[in-house]
Amino acid sequence: MVNEDFVLRIPDGLALDAAAPLLCAGITTYSPLARWGAGPGKKIAVIGLGGLGHLAVKLAHAMGAEVTVLSQSLKKQDDGLRLGADHYYATSDPKTFETLAGTFDLIINTVSGRIDLPAFMGLLALDGVFTTVGASGAPEISFPVGAIAANRRVYTYSLIGGIRETQDMLDFCARHQIGADIEVISMDKVNEAYERVLASDVRYRFVIDNATLR
Repeated sequence: MVNEDFVLRIPDGLALDAAAPLLCAGITTYSPLARWGAGPGKKIAVIGLGGLGHLAVKLAHAMGAEVTVLSQSLKKQDDGLRLGADHYYATSDPKTFETLAGTFDLIINTVSGRIDLPAFMGLLALDGVFTTVGASGAPEISFPVGAIAANRRVYTYSLIGGIRETQDMLDFCARHQIGADIEVISMDKVNEAYERVLASDVRYRFVIDNATLR
């Protein structure tokens, strides 16, 4: 028996295995995109192209925004463009921050390590929003007050979303045929999968085959 307040409907057209990560990574990235009005005419940057980042790119693209991936290197550039990004830049190149200064309406930070926050805040346009999602991002030693106040910029966190918003996200994904990029593994491969996660060798979510859980 399940309380109806906590039940979600997986729409027709969404495969269950590709839909499973949407209940975590999908709503985690959908919520701030919807909250801050991602859509036509908006320029969105996604920091990191991993389990969260790849869905942020897909969702922002489907919402009609112009999407840029900001990644440490260009090694996933082909993936980023395939997933819907319009542009892809390496943050290890200092020229990236010169080229993109004052560009974005919204930056979604999906990475779990420390970043040069003042440098990234400088990429926001007037009234731009920088949001760190999920449990990503270690606390900063110093908060870049000047980089925020200069152009009425906003810094915020977003953890996940409620049941109603999660259902909205699932319905949106069904309409736009969005699912997570996954690798289905058997239960006996879980230790190997864990090591691959540590090595950043996952594109982009693992799902365990139910048949191997019996």
